[in-house]
Amino acid sequence: MNRYARNFSLVGCLLLATSAFAQQGPSFDRFDRNNDGKIEKDELPVAAQRLFERLDADSDGSVTKQEFETFERRRAAMQRQRGNQDDGMVDGVKITRNIPYADPKINRQKLDIALPEKRASDEPLPVIVLIHGGGWQGGTHGPYLTRAIPLVRSGEFAAVSIGYRLTDVASWPTQIHDCQAGLRWVKANAEKYNWDPERIVVWGSSAGGHLVAMLGVSADAKEIDGKLGPHRDEDLKVAGVVDFFGPANMATMGDPPGFERHNSADSPESKLLGGAVKEVPEVAKSASPQSYVSAGDAPFLILHGTKDGTVPFQQSVDFHAALKKAGVDSTFVPVEGAGHGFAGAEVNDRVRDFLDKILLGKDVKVSSEPIQSAQRPQRNRQQGSPNRGEQD
Repeated sequence: MNRYARNFSLVGCLLLATSAFAQQGPSFDRFDRNNDGKIEKDELPVAAQRLFERLDADSDGSVTKQEFETFERRRAAMQRQRGNQDDGMVDGVKITRNIPYADPKINRQKLDIALPEKRASDEPLPVIVLIHGGGWQGGTHGPYLTRAIPLVRSGEFAAVSIGYRLTDVASWPTQIHDCQAGLRWVKANAEKYNWDPERIVVWGSSAGGHLVAMLGVSADAKEIDGKLGPHRDEDLKVAGVVDFFGPANMATMGDPPGFERHNSADSPESKLLGGAVKEVPEVAKSASPQSYVSAGDAPFLILHGTKDGTVPFQQSVDFHAALKKAGVDSTFVPVEGAGHGFAGAEVNDRVRDFLDKILLGKDVKVSSEPIQSAQRPQRNRQQGSPNRGEQD
């Protein structure tokens, strides 16, 4: 495994292990499936089970609410610390943090930039724009930038991670309005950073997958355009979307057996919409990427675990079908046996193939073959497309 892949693997394991909490929201009750006041290891998502020993502070084989909340406070503090790191160089990548993209007084309206120390060419770089998950109620933009660092290090890409306001301060459509303002900032600053405003792929997981999907299908939807920030004349078109298990239809999130909790008034979806999902159908429709699908939307790469216990797998099945029906270039990759989060060389290969095709103009086929959750050996790549290890 080369340095690129090894770094990707270490970073990915850390993000994957903690993201299972962030993406579902820090709720003890959500994980205590049998409501016995404690969490057993098999009640945790597979991606988070590796953290069980840390959660179980007294090593008695179960996690109490106090132990869970203590761990969550430490995790959140670590996440904030990582997100507030200073500018600097990280092994060949120059990082600039916490740049305001709209209102400088709003802490969540900031973004981080990663640029390669050595560019592959003098031409403007394509940009990977990242949007973090966290159930619209947690997560920060800083740590999520890590996902793209190995890609930036290759010299072929720039990356930007955008923050947005969460549901503790505002409901829909504030979140997409912030993301739009961040995207417009990226386009408006293309000359300054020597990147290409016409070659932007947006990439997100879970709630972030939902928001990047919205960007991909609503570029011309005036009814959802927030017109925030100083760069309102910039368009919202993107070249492509990488959507990892993002909700696509709010109205049906709670329909599959076992997912009824999404319809409750305190679910992440209801907090986003400002009311119980079934009680605010128009808002639910407004917040559903599937409602905006039309011919001419950006190409999509969608990955979703078949055993996802948080966002129903059917969400991506139906969304992909809607995209294809409209004539949109969409590739859907089931990750067999995976839950709410997955990693591995083959996952990375599919993403890189998509980026090579959409952003670098290479003649690459992006396979829709299912990926087994037990990852296959990495493929050897030529210089400029090195082997890739795990990511979340």
